[in-house]
Amino acid sequence: MGAAPVTAPRGLVCFDVDGTLVPGTSSSAWVAERLGCADELLAAEVAYAEGRSSNEEVATIDARGWAGRTEAEIQAHLDALPLVGGIAETVAWCVARGLRPVLSTLAWAPVGRMLAARFGFAAYCGTVPGLEGGRYTGVVAGHLDEYGKRDFALAQAREHGVVVSRCAAIGDSRSDLPLFAEVGTSIAFNADAAARAAATHVVDSGDLRAVVPLLEAQFSSV
Repeated sequence: MGAAPVTAPRGLVCFDVDGTLVPGTSSSAWVAERLGCADELLAAEVAYAEGRSSNEEVATIDARGWAGRTEAEIQAHLDALPLVGGIAETVAWCVARGLRPVLSTLAWAPVGRMLAARFGFAAYCGTVPGLEGGRYTGVVAGHLDEYGKRDFALAQAREHGVVVSRCAAIGDSRSDLPLFAEVGTSIAFNADAAARAAATHVVDSGDLRAVVPLLEAQFSSV
């Protein structure tokens, strides 16, 4: 008997991480504070948000704080990362309706890997930290910017036969704007002014399930 045919998803739902799934801070800042090296990183994140620096510059600074740290040490901090409510339920809602949930984020790849394993996101992108022998090297092995984040999401759509109008993006800030400009529905979730202005919808909530009615409206006729 042959393998069962693979059913293409009805749509793609892209979730940002920092400031969206991680409320009020970034995963990088959370870890840096626990490693005692947050000051320079926090200044760099502000500069990025204001358009005065690139994510490459931010990641280069952040990576130095991980130098010599083990995977297990960083993972222990990530396991305690604060998250909004309703992630598991929202991902399950997507899956049950044939929608492919992915993480489209500039956060470190270990963050995406952890969240995908915990909640069932189908794929993730992210900036890649250098790693040798189980310890982080303090350099960046693979940079990513807001356009790479957009391109990852669009590549996911192409790979799975989803037209852009059947894609939704949920985010909160500058790095989400290129993707917001492409998808059928964009949701600014607890977002800054620029993301609110660019999005088709605005939601403020401590629970990710607040976006479900908007997703249901987009995909109900698909």
